[in-house]
Amino acid sequence: MKTLFDLVSHQCSKTVTKSYSTSFSLATKMLCGSIRQDIYNIYGFVRFADEIVDTFHDYNKEFLFNHFEKDLELALEQKISLNPILNSFQETYHKYNIDKHLVDSFMKSMRLDLHKSTYLTDDEYKMYIYGSADVVGLMCLKVFVKGDSEKYESLKDSAMSLGSAFQKVNFLRDLKADYEDLSRTYFPNTDLSKLDEASKKAIIDEIEIDFAKGLKGIKELPLEAKFGVFMAYRYYNQLLKKLKKTPALDIKASRIRVPNYKKIELLTRSYVKYQLNLL
Repeated sequence: MKTLFDLVSHQCSKTVTKSYSTSFSLATKMLCGSIRQDIYNIYGFVRFADEIVDTFHDYNKEFLFNHFEKDLELALEQKISLNPILNSFQETYHKYNIDKHLVDSFMKSMRLDLHKSTYLTDDEYKMYIYGSADVVGLMCLKVFVKGDSEKYESLKDSAMSLGSAFQKVNFLRDLKADYEDLSRTYFPNTDLSKLDEASKKAIIDEIEIDFAKGLKGIKELPLEAKFGVFMAYRYYNQLLKKLKKTPALDIKASRIRVPNYKKIELLTRSYVKYQLNLL
């Protein structure tokens, strides 16, 4: 039995979540204990893949990504990996019968970040968003509905919209780092070197539509998942409101954040809304 190794693997995935994202970690803590670890397992996997393409500048990123992808395939096939993050992920993958297409689509978008720096058409942009964000939402949805196929299909579109909204907020928040440090521009038909208020508004309008669709789905989630996902929605919506009030030139110059005290305030208010059924 590899029970102890699985326990260590789970702790690694949880540590990755807590270390890399205080906001996502806080939202995950609000999930029911029966599904919390599986979300840590998914986050650990997607975080590591993203780290390779975004931050390992002094190393051969393509070599590392190829190696990680091979280890992923072996983990899913053999149902074990000596990489504790992949060992945790494969467990969740098999437990909830996650579609391999979702994993492949995610890795395809991450691989694009190795070389592709601009997205000139809406189709390219949507394809990247689907692979980098929508499918992650769908993986999590599999866990939230505990494999219930009928429930999954009914919430699939809203989960994708919520994933899209989260990713687009990240793009807008990280615009400076993506453009200056990584030479990436995700938004099509937008000259980020000359980002103006009209362009910013068009991006934000698009995100608000995604959020509206996503919120409808949150209301239909099982109780075990509803509050945690609502908390994540509230955090990202607050971040969007802050970006909306920030002049376009300032977004280009610095990374907009929601301070920790505000996150705690959001948690408190979100809990009250949740208890009063005011979602």
